[in-house]
Amino acid sequence: MKKFELKQGRGTVKFSINEKDVIGVLDNIPSTSSKTEEEVINEALQNPISSPKLSEIVHAGEKICIVIPDITRAWQKSSLYLPFIVAELTKAGIVDEDILFISATGSHRKQTQNEYKQLLGNTLYGKYNIIDHDCKDKDNLVYLGKTNFGTPVSINKKAMECDRIIIAGGIVYHFLVGWSGGKKSILPGIASYETIMANHGLSLNENLGEGTRDEIRCGNIINNPVHLDMEEACAFVKPSFMFNVIMDSHGNISAAVAGDCIKAHAQGRKYVDESDCAYIKEKADLVIATAGGYPKDINFYQSSKLLMNSREAAKIGGTIIALTECSEGLGGDDDVRSMLSNYDTLIDREKSLRERYTISKHVGCLSCETAHNFNLIVVSDLDPKFFKNTGIKIVKTIDEALNLTYAEKGKNLKTYIMPHGSNTLPKFLPIN
Repeated sequence: MKKFELKQGRGTVKFSINEKDVIGVLDNIPSTSSKTEEEVINEALQNPISSPKLSEIVHAGEKICIVIPDITRAWQKSSLYLPFIVAELTKAGIVDEDILFISATGSHRKQTQNEYKQLLGNTLYGKYNIIDHDCKDKDNLVYLGKTNFGTPVSINKKAMECDRIIIAGGIVYHFLVGWSGGKKSILPGIASYETIMANHGLSLNENLGEGTRDEIRCGNIINNPVHLDMEEACAFVKPSFMFNVIMDSHGNISAAVAGDCIKAHAQGRKYVDESDCAYIKEKADLVIATAGGYPKDINFYQSSKLLMNSREAAKIGGTIIALTECSEGLGGDDDVRSMLSNYDTLIDREKSLRERYTISKHVGCLSCETAHNFNLIVVSDLDPKFFKNTGIKIVKTIDEALNLTYAEKGKNLKTYIMPHGSNTLPKFLPIN
């Protein structure tokens, strides 16, 4: 038997699998760089892509807005890299009072002072003004126009009143826009609720029953309308500078890109492919995957990334065991619960999604779609009552999940293990 220990919540889960059944461990490719995280950060800032250095862009007396991640993306280690960005501003003569941090909450919940402290770190917390973006606060939004896709773009007024907007975050695969980071700091990060929902609604095919567009998937921006629409919205805002990090399998910053938000992000996507793409030769009967622990499995809504990636490694009809604690429950908003609990069929869920699109609804639909095509077992503290109409099985332990799988599917199952399922994207080997 081969022993495994995977992260779940703030702890780990241990289990054993017959070694001959394990056909692969799909994980990030370890970084071979000997540079420290601080060296990676500084090197990116001193060598921006298609842009002058940040210290050469800003000028004394200007008001600066730095758009940062929210607590669901604490894994990006903003507290480590933000002091470097502030140092560049200080070098240019920007005073502390002229720097505003806005957390790109998108449609996520408000945050606590303790969470602000985690995001800014001890060096910066208490010295600077930090606020959450509120996507439904119409008095603090400014309308900029419509994209070619018809999306009305309204953006945080306080950000737009600043002389310079700097966007900071991290790049990983994303199931709607291909890759996160870059433009996502603007839309959905500091956009209105209507802007966010109109953009994300582009992910659906035109006709009822056709579901999500084929172009909408992790690792794809080609003909992806959600991506293209976000880039247009970002062009309305014209951020002055971008800084994004790429993480390794140990949660350390292995690469970073800075400079022009389009061209630097393109380089960042290449880094992600080099580290987070796991090539496979076949699909498995069983995939055991974890989001990678807290905060990536903070709620079911965030865990959708885990489900989208892990199903790329499983045969249709195969089993996916998803380890995700979900200490804050379902997450998202009431639409997540509604999609899971109030409908019995995929077509009814899709009909509701089209009538009033929300991201939370789409996450619920995609989760139920996963359970329709795969035997989906979730090891979690979630209340099973929310999932009785979904086909998703909720269990408390990995042993319970394995016993249920073996009872239904038999043993000797070809198995993949995914220790960082929210980040790792399985892909078939390219055909030469």
